Amino acid sequence: MSEKKIIARIKQQHGSLVIDDHDFRGDETVTVKKNCGNEFFKFLRDDPELEFNFLMDITAVDYSSKKEDRFEVVYHFYSLKHNHRLRVKIPVSIEDCFADSISALWKTANWYEREIWDMYGIKFRDHPNLRRILLYEQFKGHPLRKDYPINKRQPLIGPLN
Repeated sequence: MSEKKIIARIKQQHGSLVIDDHDFRGDETVTVKKNCGNEFFKFLRDDPELEFNFLMDITAVDYSSKKEDRFEVVYHFYSLKHNHRLRVKIPVSIEDCFADSISALWKTANWYEREIWDMYGIKFRDHPNLRRILLYEQFKGHPLRKDYPINKRQPLIGPLN
C-alpha cells in the first residue's frame, strides 16, 4: 500500500479525528484529536489494509510556548506484513496533560508511557501501573520539559532497603 493510500484509508474511516497529515519522502504522519480513543488505534492495528501490529516507539515533544498545545505524544508504528510505517501525533495541552493509554492494545506501550510520564509529566488514562521508570520516586519534576530548571537540586535518598 502506498503512503497516500495509508493516509487516505485513515481519513476514510476516521476523517473526523484527523487534524493534519503529511507524506514527505516516505514519512507518513497523521495528527489526530486527543479524544481519538483506543478505537482509532485498534483500527490501525486490526484493519487488513494497514495492520500496524508493531509499536516501535512512543515519545513526546515539548514545544513550550511555540504552539497552542504545549506537548505532542508521538507514536511510531510498523506493519510487519505490509512493510509500511506510520507516525501518529496527538496534541496535549498543559492544562489537560493526559492521553489515553494504548497498553491494552500493545504491551510495549506500558514502558513507553511510563517513560513519557517520568520525563514529561504527561499522564496516561487507564494505564495499569503509571509510576516512574528512569528516576527515583522522590524526584521532583520532569526533566525533559523545557521549563525544567537545569540547576535544580533534588532530594537525597539513602540506600534502598
